[in-house]
Amino acid sequence: MDIVKSILEDSNREKDPRKSTVVEKDVETDVGSLLALDYNTLDSKELRSQQEQYLKSLTRDNVQILINKIWELPTQRVEEVIVAKLPKPGYVLPRARQIPKPKALTKWQQFAKEKGIQSKKKGKSKLKWDDVLQKWIPTFGYKRSKAMEQKEWLVEVNDENKAMEDQFGVMKAAKQERQSKNELQRLRNIAKSKNIKVPRVGLPTKEHFPDSQQLSQAITVARTSTASVGKFQSRLPKEKDAKGIAKEVPGMKRKAESVPTNVHDEKKRNKDLADSILKSTTKVFREDFSAPKAKPAKPVKGKKGVKSRGRKAPKGGKGTRDMRLKVGGRKRR
Repeated sequence: MDIVKSILEDSNREKDPRKSTVVEKDVETDVGSLLALDYNTLDSKELRSQQEQYLKSLTRDNVQILINKIWELPTQRVEEVIVAKLPKPGYVLPRARQIPKPKALTKWQQFAKEKGIQSKKKGKSKLKWDDVLQKWIPTFGYKRSKAMEQKEWLVEVNDENKAMEDQFGVMKAAKQERQSKNELQRLRNIAKSKNIKVPRVGLPTKEHFPDSQQLSQAITVARTSTASVGKFQSRLPKEKDAKGIAKEVPGMKRKAESVPTNVHDEKKRNKDLADSILKSTTKVFREDFSAPKAKPAKPVKGKKGVKSRGRKAPKGGKGTRDMRLKVGGRKRR
C-alpha cells in the first residue's frame, strides 16, 4: 500500500505545476529585516541554457524559505488578519542618507512636557460671535485686526495725566513690541536647535569672540560702517584700528610698503601686481591686446586743392562794398 501511495503522490506532483513549500537548501535569513542571503554557487550550465527560468526558480525557492521562517514566528489576529511579530533585525542594512535627527523642542514645548501640559487640538471653528459688533469675526488673521479696529474705535482713559497721549499710538507700539519679542524668541529657538550660543541681552560676550583679534576686528568694522567711514565716530578709550583688514575696509589708512632692498624683491612685487591684475574679473586690456587704431582725418580741400585747417582767414571786399552782406569794416586795433 505504501508503494502505491508513493506512486500516486509522484503522479499527482507531475500533474500539479505548483512546487512544494518544503525547500531543502542552506540559506542565511534575517527575519527581522525580511532578508535572505544565498551564498550557494550557481549552476553555470543551466544558467547559460535557461537563464530566465533558472533565476525565477532560484528566487522562488529563497522567498519560500523566508516565508517558512515567518510562519514559525508567533502570530496574532488583528481585525480578521493574521499578523506575525517580527523580532529585532540582526543585519544592518546600508542607508543612502543619514537617519534624520529628532527636531529640538522649544522652551515652551519642553516646559509643557515637564509639567504634563497637553495642547488642545484645533477642532474649534475659526469664527467667533462678537456681542458688540453683532457678527461672526475670525479668531486670527488680518480680518480680525480690521474687526478689532471697528470694535475699539473709542479708548477709555482713566488716568488724567495720560489724557493728552495718543492711546492708539500706544496700543500700536505695544503690539509692535510683542511682535518683535515673538520674532526674537523664534530666532532663539532656531539658534538653540543648531547649537549656536546667543547672548541673552546686550552685545555679544567674550564666548563669541574667543580671540581678542576677532573682537577688535568686529569693533573696527562696526565703527567704519557709516557714510563717513567712521571719521566722526567716537572711539573707546585706548581703542586702535585692527590690523590686517585695511584691504577689506574702505577708507582705512594703509601702512606704506617698505622699499625693496634688492632686485629680486622688486621683481617679485611687480610679478605679484601683474598676476593680481590679470586674474581679476574686470577687463583691463582689449580682447586683441593691441592699441586702438586711430582713423586718419579726411582732408578738406578748398578751391585750389589746398588743405584748410582751422578758421578761414577774412577776405577783403576787393574794391566793392555791399552793405547787405558785410556790416562794418575791418576791425582795427
